[in-house]
Formats: sequence, C-alpha cells, structure tokens
Amino acid sequence: MNTQTMTHAATADTAEPVTAPALPADDRAGEGYDWMETLEGTAWLVLPNWGSEGWDAGAWPYIIFAVARTRDGNGELFGYGTYVEGDTATHWFRSQDACFAGITADVFFHWASGQSDGPENPPRHRYRTAGAGPQALPRLDHLEAARVFRPITAGAPERHANIR
Repeated sequence: MNTQTMTHAATADTAEPVTAPALPADDRAGEGYDWMETLEGTAWLVLPNWGSEGWDAGAWPYIIFAVARTRDGNGELFGYGTYVEGDTATHWFRSQDACFAGITADVFFHWASGQSDGPENPPRHRYRTAGAGPQALPRLDHLEAARVFRPITAGAPERHANIR
C-alpha cells in the first residue's frame, strides 16, 4: 500500500502546482472494501452517494469515490479520488464547484454505462467541460457532497475538515 501522506499535483481547474494529501494506492492484495479501510486516518472519506435521490456514486467494491478537502497557502483545495478495480486516480481543484463538476462527470459516466445505479434514462452523452455542472443533469443538487465539504473554519486543523 502507498504510505505517502502528501503528493505534488496540479489543480484541474487552475493548473497550479499544489501539495495535497495523497490518495492511498491499492496494494493489490485485497479488494475495494480493503482499500476503503486504508482511507481511515487520512484526509480522504468515501463518497457513497451523489445527487438528490441518493444514487450510487460507484459500485462497491469495484468502483469507489473518495473526497478530501484541505487548505494550502493559497486557499482551499477540493479533491476527489477514484478506485476502479484496483486503479486509483486523484483530481484536485481550487474551486468547489469545479470539483463537483468533475465528480458529476465521473459519476455520470458510470451511471450512463450501467456500471452503477443512477437516474432512469440518463442522456447518453455527458462531457467534462469547464462550466459543465449539475445543472446539465436535472435533479442533481449535491446534497451529499455539500455535507462532506463543509467549510473550514479559522483555526481548524489544516489536515481536513470532513465530517465523519
């Protein structure tokens, strides 16, 4: 398993270099449920649902989404990571809205392809573009992510402010 705690990355929305919490890599010895356990004690939390109807964000144990929030010298950073059958990927954003749009695009891909349970009859095409957000798919309101990405208050630990 990857025990690295911080990593260098570039934000997807502003392309600025940042140092942010590393998403644990899969050690290939277990399955997705084992990988979810590796998130304990890190800045990352599993995101089980997305949208107003509580549709699946992924399909455990094969497709798992995780989210993190941190702060650096230039402000807040919002991240999401994916675990897809052992492969992990991380995406960092300076803007919470851009992060939500990224999550929406990836979750939508899995809904549209039938890999996870989502809204009935979603449009066949959903493109990740600047400005593409939840408004492009009616009924998504980010209730779940809004709970996870609660504001960091002054004086709060910089590690993260995610709810548990």
